[in-house]
Amino acid sequence: MNPMIDNFISSKRIAVVGISRSGKKFGNFACKELKTKGYEIYPIHPEVQEIDGFTCYPDLKSLAGKVDGVLISVPSEKVPPVLEVAAEMELKNIWLQQGAWSKEVQDSIDKLKLPVITKKCILMYAPPVRSFHKLHRTVKSIFGGI
Repeated sequence: MNPMIDNFISSKRIAVVGISRSGKKFGNFACKELKTKGYEIYPIHPEVQEIDGFTCYPDLKSLAGKVDGVLISVPSEKVPPVLEVAAEMELKNIWLQQGAWSKEVQDSIDKLKLPVITKKCILMYAPPVRSFHKLHRTVKSIFGGI
C-alpha cells in the first residue's frame, strides 16, 4: 500500500474538518465510523461546541499537539486556508477526502510542499474496512488503484 496512507491510518488522533450541524455531511459519517474503528476524533466547527455527541473545536490551531493528522472534507474553495494552518502546525498526515480536490487546491498543496492524500475515501483504507467500502476496495484491488 501507499506509505502515506499507511502513516495516516496508523495515526490514532485525527482532526476532521467538515462536520456539519445537519449531521448529513460526509464529515459527520466519517467521525462516527472512525470512532468505531478506534480513532480519537477531534471535529472542527467554528460555530458550535458539540455535534453528534462529539466535542467540537473552533479551528485546527486549537488542536496543536493533540492530533496526528487531519481529514479534510469541505468544498474545495475552503481547503487552501486549512492546508495553510496544517503547514504551520507541521502536520505530516493530511487526507483530502474525495470531492475536496481542485486544481487550485493542488496548487496550494504544491506551494506548501505538503504530503497530502487526495482523491481517495478514508473509509476504504481505515481498518477494518466494512460494508460497500469493502466491496469497492476489493474491486479496485482487482483492477488496480489500491
